[in-house]
Amino acid sequence: MNREDINNLLENCEKEVFEQFRKIDKIKEHNQEKVLNAFQKNKIGAEHFFTVSGYGHDDLGREAIDKVFADAFHAEKAIVRNHFVSGTHTLACALFGNLRYGETLISVAGKPYDTMEEVIGTRGDKRASLIGHGVNYAEIPLKNDYELDFDLIAKTLNEKTNMILIQRSRGYSLRKSISVEEIKEVTKIAKKANPECICFVDNCYGEFVEKLEPTDVGADIIAGSLIKNPGGGIVEAGGYIAGKEYFVEQAAMRLTAPGIGSEGGAMLNQSRLILQGFFMAPSVVSEALKGAVLSAKVFEVVGFKSTPKFDAERTDIIQTIAFGEEQPLLDFCKALQFNSPIESYLTPVPDVVPGYDTKLIMAGGSFIEGSTIELSADGPLRPPYAAYMQGGLNYAHVKIALKGVLNEIFNSEDKND
Repeated sequence: MNREDINNLLENCEKEVFEQFRKIDKIKEHNQEKVLNAFQKNKIGAEHFFTVSGYGHDDLGREAIDKVFADAFHAEKAIVRNHFVSGTHTLACALFGNLRYGETLISVAGKPYDTMEEVIGTRGDKRASLIGHGVNYAEIPLKNDYELDFDLIAKTLNEKTNMILIQRSRGYSLRKSISVEEIKEVTKIAKKANPECICFVDNCYGEFVEKLEPTDVGADIIAGSLIKNPGGGIVEAGGYIAGKEYFVEQAAMRLTAPGIGSEGGAMLNQSRLILQGFFMAPSVVSEALKGAVLSAKVFEVVGFKSTPKFDAERTDIIQTIAFGEEQPLLDFCKALQFNSPIESYLTPVPDVVPGYDTKLIMAGGSFIEGSTIELSADGPLRPPYAAYMQGGLNYAHVKIALKGVLNEIFNSEDKND
């Protein structure tokens, strides 16, 4: 397949996905208006960009950011901080803040993402984990290892279920990502079993992909990372937690300390970036989604095993390519790295990453380390040897990178001559 063939392939695929692009644009416009309304309601001004030092008392920007996120997500309260080191950190604060000794947490979508295993205590040293703190834990397996089993969920949850965990994105698995409509159904089941059950959603990779967020349909608390969707590709670090005021404040006291909660923490000149990134987020997410849709169509045409399909309803930004063998996964990541704006000259190699029990290969020459709203791909070195491709600050970059990936895969021998 020469360069002309590759160009023609992409142009033809682009025509095939036009209707999906139109749908994405409609969602973008809806979400952009929602975010704009939150800025207008809270009268955001230049004074909210200034910073304070020390304890961070009376930080106008921090208070305004919390209100903007809460209003955009239709939540009672939000805590948005550069002090969260990762999405996993936000999830851990929400879990430890709202679960007590002897209470029960149930993951309704099977095994959660790898980094959550040590937080929960199913792997590693249990002393610091939820299980080590006396929390009971169980998982409800997926139907056919692919989708939620609503019947089994209804049979399993009961009055002793204190919290359910819904991981919206697929993590390092090939299961179906969970839609907001499915989250709505699960929360109904949980509240019927126990009206006091806390419905907690790991919202990573899902923000602004659909018109509604989990907090619109019954989720009590959600959490995510600012170097994913809601940071718009420019926020340097941090995360957020949003939902019912009591649950958010309980989580805030795990980030800081009891008695301080959401009232402390200097933002250290990050307020403008966080506000601007959040304003940009619906548009940046739509660009990433268009790149994922085109990628899905291209991978389907060239014969890769890739999910979701180009015309599937999307609830996150991830496109998965299962290679079945280690070397094609390494080659794919190498090609993607070469077509990145930063450190394109490097070759990614598998390595141990904190929080994982398997070596990972990661590709993504991103402006912000670990940013996955920027075009990137990663995957564990274990069967099915899948690459999890996500992000793209603009659609044109994803399209150019796809050309480079196809050229690397189909013309590697010619390039070596």
